[in-house]
Amino acid sequence: QVQLVESGGGLVQPGGSLRLSCAASGSIYSINSMGWYRQAPGKERELVADGTRNYADSVKGRFTISRDYVKNTVYLQMNSLKPEDTAVYYCNADVKRSWGSDYEVYWGQGTQVTVSS
Repeated sequence: QVQLVESGGGLVQPGGSLRLSCAASGSIYSINSMGWYRQAPGKERELVADGTRNYADSVKGRFTISRDYVKNTVYLQMNSLKPEDTAVYYCNADVKRSWGSDYEVYWGQGTQVTVSS
């Protein structure tokens, strides 16, 4: 099986910063892409940043996605946080579990980010 574990969420004041991490482990042959999504209360899950460094318009210039290919880990550096960034943040990854298998999408369990004074 494949596990994605997010960390780094928490409570931060407006204008502050957080760095989220998501580590993939388990039966992994290769990972095609890793990205970040978020879901605010009462809203649908939305893309924050994907593996090709496309960003949601609302986070452009404030958030940066990066990846450590050796550690199978993706990061999301979030600066100048706003109350509207409050959400559960999820990472996902396109994972190939063996040479002959197809890529499948896996999701982490989510980490809460709350921006409030």
